[in-house]
Amino acid sequence: MNKFQSSNLLLTALPISEYQRLLPHCQLVLLTPGEIIYQSGEKIKYIYFLESGLISLITILESGATIEAARVGKEGLIGMPIILGNDFSINSAIVLIAGRAIRLEAEILQQEFQRGEQLQKLILLYIQIRLTQLMQNVACYGQHRIEQRLARLLLSIYDYLQQPEFTLTQEAIATILGVRRSGITVAASKLQQDKIIYYRRGKITILNPIELERVSCECYRVIKGEFKKLFTFNV
Repeated sequence: MNKFQSSNLLLTALPISEYQRLLPHCQLVLLTPGEIIYQSGEKIKYIYFLESGLISLITILESGATIEAARVGKEGLIGMPIILGNDFSINSAIVLIAGRAIRLEAEILQQEFQRGEQLQKLILLYIQIRLTQLMQNVACYGQHRIEQRLARLLLSIYDYLQQPEFTLTQEAIATILGVRRSGITVAASKLQQDKIIYYRRGKITILNPIELERVSCECYRVIKGEFKKLFTFNV
């Protein structure tokens, strides 16, 4: 991978010298929908810098109930606990939207992080954003209606992918939002009736992103604002 040009926003923000140190250790891998990158409690052997697609970090309770803790696209990485001194994943990392990622041995990233150069600064900023995202999610899950949360989810995917059409099943949405599929059916039907989205057999088309943002809760704007402020790029 000595000549690979990354589209991951953390890697592209690195000085050339740091990026070139990492390149010999990088492997480009494909991500398929539903693929489990880590199970909760699994030892983290690799860090993944996303090039495209989306990965959802899912918390699974003893009852089997699920809810999304965070979502990662080309702005970030998965395997963050390894940076904080924990060798084991605290969530299940599941591919939501197909794409590609650069895979790097966890030990290599730890060594580079300890140099205290630009990579360390970028990852610490990214951790700050992720903490903000987690705290906002707590408020969102407790206070906002399913329709608002669904609108926020669809908008964030639209922003990540920069395209209005994508595949996302009701089962996947229910897992992310931690609600019953029947609730997703009602909320999606309302958005479709209002001609904001078109939804059929897992295929979603965003017809009116401006109106979708109006329906969404303020959490969408808060998180997007944090990414803009701390990284000075759009996601």
